[in-house]
Amino acid sequence: MPRMKTSPRLSIHDRPGRLKLALRRLRKHARLGFGVGAGIAMLVGGWMVLRTAEPGGMVAAAQTRFSRAAANAGLRVRHVDYEGRVNTPEHLLRAAAGVTLNDPILSVPLGPMKERIETLISVRSVTVERRLPDRIVVRLEEREPFAVWQFQGKFSLIDRTGKVVEQDLTESRGLPLLVGAGAPMAAASLIDALNANPALLSRLVAAVRVGERRWNLRLNTGADVLLPENQEAVAIKRLMALHQDQGLLDRPLKIVDLRLPDRLVVRPQTEAKPDETPPVRSAPPRRPT
Repeated sequence: MPRMKTSPRLSIHDRPGRLKLALRRLRKHARLGFGVGAGIAMLVGGWMVLRTAEPGGMVAAAQTRFSRAAANAGLRVRHVDYEGRVNTPEHLLRAAAGVTLNDPILSVPLGPMKERIETLISVRSVTVERRLPDRIVVRLEEREPFAVWQFQGKFSLIDRTGKVVEQDLTESRGLPLLVGAGAPMAAASLIDALNANPALLSRLVAAVRVGERRWNLRLNTGADVLLPENQEAVAIKRLMALHQDQGLLDRPLKIVDLRLPDRLVVRPQTEAKPDETPPVRSAPPRRPT
C-alpha cells in the first residue's frame, strides 16, 4: 500500500501572521498586568481588613508585613500635594505633616497627620487623602484675616471667630483696628454694622472695647462715639441718620453718647486760645500704637 505524502510540519502555511502574533503578545502582557493588579488589590484589601481590626501584637505585625509588601509592590509616597495654602508657612506645614518621600504609603497615619496640621494657628480645618498608588493630598481651609487686634502693646491679626491668624502684619492694611481685652470675640457683629455704613467706616481710627461689655468708636476727627451694650447696629443706624440730617460726624465734637435710646448727648471739643495753639508739624505715617 503506497504511503501518503505528508506536508512538512513547519510549512509556510503554518506560520502565524503578524496580527496573530500581536494578539498573542497582547494576551501575554494582559495576563501579567492582571496578575500584578490582582496582587496589589489583595495587598490593599488585606491592609484595609487589618486596619479595621483591634490593635494587638499579631495584628500590628501583620499590618507591618502588609505595608512592607505593598511598598515592595511600588506603593510608596512619591508626591505630597498641599492645596489651599496661602498664609500658612510652608516649612511649618511640611513639619506638621511629617511625611517623607518613599515611605510606604499604606503605613502613613492620616489621622495623627490631620491633628498635627490643625494645631497650626492659621489653619481652620484640613482633610488628608491617600490616593494610591503614590500620592497624599492635604487640603487646607485657612483662617481669613478679619481685623487687627491691639492688646497690651502687641498687634495680632484675627479671623471672624476671634482666633489669631499667623500672618505678617504688613498684609493688614484696610482692616479695622480693635483695642482692648475681649475685643476679638465680640467684633463680628460690630464690623458687619460698620461695613454696612462705609461713611462711618472711612472715619474710624479704632474700635475700643470697654469693660468687655460695649464699644467706643474713635473717629479721625478726635470724637469718641459711645455705643450701647449689645445694640451696636441700632445705634450706628441712628448715628448715620443724624449725620445725614445734620452732618453730625463733620462737627468738632469730643463725645457722641448713644448709650440711651431716647437721648443723644454730645460734648464739643475744647477750642484752644490763639496763643495756646500748638504748632503743626508733619510726620511720616507710622503704625498706630
